[in-house]
Amino acid sequence: MSDAKPIRMAATIMLLRETPSLEVLMVRRNQMIDFFSGAMVFPGGKLTEEDASPAWADHALGWHDVPEDERAPRIAAVRETFEETGMLLAEGGRSGTAEERHAVEHGEIPFLDYVREKGVTPDLGGLTRFARWLAPSSAPKRFDTFFYIAKAPEDQEPVHDGRETVMTEWIAPSEALRLWETRERAIVFPTRMNLRALLGSETLAAAALAASVREGRTVHPQVVEVEGVRRLRLALEDGYGEVDEVFDR
Repeated sequence: MSDAKPIRMAATIMLLRETPSLEVLMVRRNQMIDFFSGAMVFPGGKLTEEDASPAWADHALGWHDVPEDERAPRIAAVRETFEETGMLLAEGGRSGTAEERHAVEHGEIPFLDYVREKGVTPDLGGLTRFARWLAPSSAPKRFDTFFYIAKAPEDQEPVHDGRETVMTEWIAPSEALRLWETRERAIVFPTRMNLRALLGSETLAAAALAASVREGRTVHPQVVEVEGVRRLRLALEDGYGEVDEVFDR
């Protein structure tokens, strides 16, 4: 009998704003949760069955224009961002109240019903695929994760939910990496690599162009042991430069 870990689908959004230099929205995960506890991450999470509902075809902009295998991940990314920050990436969207976000997160009202009720339309075409990562088989939990970038709504402000997330922060990618270097922030490897991939991009358009080197590719990070030391490696063709570092945090 196979003891292989199940691979779960997930999606996340790197919300960007130009002020005038590029900043990305990050949230801090609650110390009390069991996955990436206390880490700074991008809003996102696991896909649900509802995210793949064909009923979204009539309620999501760009449903027929994006790749079929990315429809559910994009819905999930928009939904999770709404639940964790209150920001709704939708035509006619506005920030959600704490009560609305709680109801969607806990299934008291399906996200599809929520957008129907509010008369808003999630904008799947407003998301640009930045990367796709598949966690190595040695990971405690294996996720196949789509990373998207999107322009932050100018008329909405992020507010953490106080449960999964305990802080929201607009930050320059270079500053986030500096805080990781000085151990003032915990940032997991995939998040850190995608922050690094934003370096040098001063606009959303430039970031989208930088992502083109990974177009259609799934990144497979490798964990190897060299002389008793665990190391994380990425292949050059993954689009992050040659990465080979000690796996110590």
